[in-house]
Amino acid sequence: MKVLKFGGTSVANAQNIKLVLEIINQNSKEGRLAVVVSALSKVTDLLQLAAAKAAANDESFREIVAEIEKKHLDTLKELIPVSEQSSLLSHIKRIINHLETLLDGCFLLGELSPRTADTILSFGELLSSYIIAQAYHQINKNSVYKDSREIIKTNSNFGKAVVNFEISNQLIQEYFAENESQINILPGFIALTLDGITTTLGRGGSDYTAAILAGALDAEQLEIWTDVNGMFTANPKIVKQAQPIATISYQEAMELSHFGAKVLYPPTIQPVLRKNIPILIKNTFDPQAEGTLITNQAPANGTAVRGISHIDNISLLTLEGSGMIGVSGSSKRLFEVLSHEKINVIFITQASSEHSICIGILNSDADNAEIAINKAFEIEILQNKIDPCIVEKNLCIIALVGENMKNHQGLSGRMFSTLGKNNVNIRAIAQGASERNISAVINERDVKKALNTLHENFFEENTKQLNLFVMGVGNVGEKFIEQIHNQRKFLKDNLKINVRVIALSNSRKMLFDEDGISLKEWQAALDNGETAQKEAFIARAKELNLRNSIFVDITADASVSETYEQFLKESIAVITCNKIACSSAYDNYKKLKSLSRQYNAPFLFETNVGAGLPIIDTVKNLIASGDKVHKIQAVLSGSLNFIFNNFDKNNSFHDVVKEAGVQGFTEPDPKIDLSGIDVARKILILIRESGYEMDIDAIANESFLPAECLATTNNEAFFTSLIKHAPHFEKIYEEALSKDSRLKYVAQFENGKASVGLQFIPKDHPFYNLEGKDNIVLFYTDRYVDQPLLIKGAGAGAAVTASGIFADVIRIGNI
Repeated sequence: MKVLKFGGTSVANAQNIKLVLEIINQNSKEGRLAVVVSALSKVTDLLQLAAAKAAANDESFREIVAEIEKKHLDTLKELIPVSEQSSLLSHIKRIINHLETLLDGCFLLGELSPRTADTILSFGELLSSYIIAQAYHQINKNSVYKDSREIIKTNSNFGKAVVNFEISNQLIQEYFAENESQINILPGFIALTLDGITTTLGRGGSDYTAAILAGALDAEQLEIWTDVNGMFTANPKIVKQAQPIATISYQEAMELSHFGAKVLYPPTIQPVLRKNIPILIKNTFDPQAEGTLITNQAPANGTAVRGISHIDNISLLTLEGSGMIGVSGSSKRLFEVLSHEKINVIFITQASSEHSICIGILNSDADNAEIAINKAFEIEILQNKIDPCIVEKNLCIIALVGENMKNHQGLSGRMFSTLGKNNVNIRAIAQGASERNISAVINERDVKKALNTLHENFFEENTKQLNLFVMGVGNVGEKFIEQIHNQRKFLKDNLKINVRVIALSNSRKMLFDEDGISLKEWQAALDNGETAQKEAFIARAKELNLRNSIFVDITADASVSETYEQFLKESIAVITCNKIACSSAYDNYKKLKSLSRQYNAPFLFETNVGAGLPIIDTVKNLIASGDKVHKIQAVLSGSLNFIFNNFDKNNSFHDVVKEAGVQGFTEPDPKIDLSGIDVARKILILIRESGYEMDIDAIANESFLPAECLATTNNEAFFTSLIKHAPHFEKIYEEALSKDSRLKYVAQFENGKASVGLQFIPKDHPFYNLEGKDNIVLFYTDRYVDQPLLIKGAGAGAAVTASGIFADVIRIGNI
């Protein structure tokens, strides 16, 4: 014989019940069945609400009863032929009338006793099982309905009654021995005291009913039919990459179900565990799926960690003080207090110094527990031997579970290291001697990040998911997104990096998608996004709290550069081509670097100097390896190099600057490039990365622009001034020709002094043949004395700048 149990979602409505009937029918071909069913979905909640309202003298409980009646009558009418409905509808109405009478009593008395509550809650299963039994009888006449209260007996602990297995097993065995029906359909969740009073078996009681029957009958198998394809490596609603577990041991299943795996109620396993009866978890809506088989042995070739689970709504209570050290009985007193208050302890840890005991309980029990503990230790608290109970709410317990974890070293370190890298703060840790479970208490807001991070580390072949929040989607931003789109598959297959763009923003609109924005038609989606607001963008990124989050600044906006601190403090990495932050006040630059280390959030800005050239990375490696930079000479503006390489007798200075803008080589405001401030920022960043302290005002900026050009306030006025002062620029060009030199805008640093300005470069200088938009940097160091370290290549342009930003993303992926 097999025992099948169908949960609330499986019997939510007539359509779902038809699937259940088909599954029962298919299984009936293999032998006798006991079928246990839950109440229709949400009916138990409605019954609880109706009872509470009635006890509170709220007449609206009658509306809830009417809703419950309609739900069941509609279901019956859809499942049963019209010719068979009359007597069945009358039976349903009689049950509803009985329910309403009980609720009337609660209303009149203004109270709801635990005994009455159990009776009221029993109506959900009584109604659903009757309807399903009658519907299946239309298919197979060799089927009967059996009220499980007649064969399962409990004590009178209403709300969570304890089963009398000796009597129940005998009654179950006698009934199934005397009754020869092939299919027996029974309500779950409910039972009866020896005095004939209805009780319930607690949360998940229908699972328990099925397990009780399976154990008593030595069933071939217990099948739990639900709405998912078995037990998963993590909650699939939180971890999208969670995978079904094909086989798992009883012990592992109990650990996972205790820690929130909702497909199985922990006590369910006990009656079948003793008899080694397999449990198969199947999906009503995908019956062909393999499901999860629970047996008495874990697979020999299984992974060490079988699943990651969690319990929400946890409070941490800490009792500590010198008065506990060496004093026997402190723990006993603490747990006795909680036992008397009927508070379940979910988590326990104690320091070896005996100075403190830390326990985890449900948030709903925290206030009561705090009062009771402080009262029990009142004398010690008054004598300052023990501190008042410390309560921390809104926490969560996460757990790694696996039968084979005891045979693998380093799992705890790997778990906590993974969480630490994403700045998930651990409040408490516990691990049993069996090493089947490693538990940690964390903040509730970090649950999603923690579960996804751990799942990625233990189950996803070390594929690292990076979640990008991109601000600025102009020329460079567009190329950056295009490069991500083109390289996503390569990165995932070869570097095990999964890059997702979670948010995009320009000056007008912003767009968020927690599952990742489709990069095929992102422009249209962004155009239809919400109004861009910088603070709202930051707040949403923080609120999502995704693992490996990266803020990518592809703007030249000073106000955006001022937000980096907020991101770093939330352990959100920052990648930027915006030079303002790293060339701001030295104290701010150092603060950002310090926050990056403190919160384990990379702060990368390779494209601040040289676009896609590895200049900053090279400097970092030089310094890290013990070298010292003494002198830097560089042409650091690809836009200025392009301008002066193309400015001649045939091309006016104004026209060349215009063309540089069209090509995307200059900033939106070209005066930033031509004033020299952009180059000054770049050399300043190189100086700082070389280990020197300097601020921007210490750099001599010898501008070649006339004062009137520098004083303009918009692009139109600036370009007009370039036309007006054309003779000035032509004179500079003629002077370069006369000296047989070329014009280059050079940045220099030596002996603690720095400058930027236009220079006449002779033919024998390394800068003379620098073409197009190229950059060049010469580093003179302890190791590179006579011949400098030279880095040369394209230093401007949307594509190369985007590639530099992309390279920083990959650097974070490889950390």
